[in-house]
Amino acid sequence: MRTIVEVREVSKRYKDNMAVDRVSFTLEEGKIYGMLGRNGAGKTTIMQLLTAQAIPSDGEIRLFGEAPYENARVLGQVCFIKESQKYPDNFKVADALAVAAMFFPNWDASYAEALRQQYNLPERRQIKKLSRGMLSAVGIIIGLASRAPLTIFDEPYLGLDAVARRMFYDQLMADYIEHPRTVVLSTHLIDEVSRLLEHVLVIDRGRILINEEAESLRQQAFAVAGPMNKVETFAQGMKVIQRDPLGALLTATVLGSLGPEQRHRAEELGLEFAPVSLQELIVQLTKNQSEGKAAERV
Repeated sequence: MRTIVEVREVSKRYKDNMAVDRVSFTLEEGKIYGMLGRNGAGKTTIMQLLTAQAIPSDGEIRLFGEAPYENARVLGQVCFIKESQKYPDNFKVADALAVAAMFFPNWDASYAEALRQQYNLPERRQIKKLSRGMLSAVGIIIGLASRAPLTIFDEPYLGLDAVARRMFYDQLMADYIEHPRTVVLSTHLIDEVSRLLEHVLVIDRGRILINEEAESLRQQAFAVAGPMNKVETFAQGMKVIQRDPLGALLTATVLGSLGPEQRHRAEELGLEFAPVSLQELIVQLTKNQSEGKAAERV
C-alpha cells in the first residue's frame, strides 16, 4: 500500500510543556486507523500538526509526499473534523455544507443531502442554535461527504446518543468500502469503534506506546477464569497484566498468545477462556508501559 503520511521524529513544545515528544509513524492508503489515548495525551496536537494547524518544533511531516504547510494542493486532500468545530455566527446548516463543497474536490452533494435527512438536520437552522448532537452530525456529514483521501475525525460524535453513533459507524464502514480512503478516528469509545479499526496508535504523554495492526494486538492477550489456585498454577511463568478475584475465583488477563499446549493444560484444570476487549487490553498495556517509563525516569 502507498504511504500517504510520514511523521519523523516530530516534537511540539508549548513553553515548558512537551505536548508531542519525538513521534514517528506512517499512515497507509486505504486503511482505518484508531488514534487512541487519554485526554491530554497529545492526540489532538498530532492531528493539528498533520493538518498544518500547528507547526512542529522539531522533526518532519509529509502528506502525499509533500510538506502540508501553506500547501493548498495537499490540504485539499485532507478533511479534519473536530469536536470543537467553529462556524461563523450567521451560518446555517446549508451554509456549512455549501462551503464544504467548495473546499473538497471529491464532495458528494447528493450523499450529503441524504445524510442531512437521516440525521434530521434542518438546513435553514443557524449552526449556533443547534444542539451538541446536531452540531456533531454536521461534522460527520462533512467528513463523510468530503470523500477526502485523508479524513480525520477527532471525537466528532460527542453529544450523539448510542443509536446515532452506531448509525455513524455503519455509514462510515459502508462508504469506506465503496470509496476507500485513509480514515483516522480519535476517540475514547474504543470498544464502540474496535470493529472498524485496522491499525491502532496509542498515544500517552506525547509519545507513541502502541503502533500495531488491530488484529495482531487482539491476539496479544487472553483471559482465563476459574478457581484461584488453578488459575495461578496455569499462569505461573506467564505475564499476568490484570487479576480480578471474586471470592475463591480468579480471572487473570495474560499477555501472550494462546497456543494448543496452553489450551490443553487449561482444559485439564477445568479453566475457561474469555476474549479481552481491545479497550481493556489497551488500558492495561498503556498502564504497564507508562509505569515502566516512569520507573526508568526515577
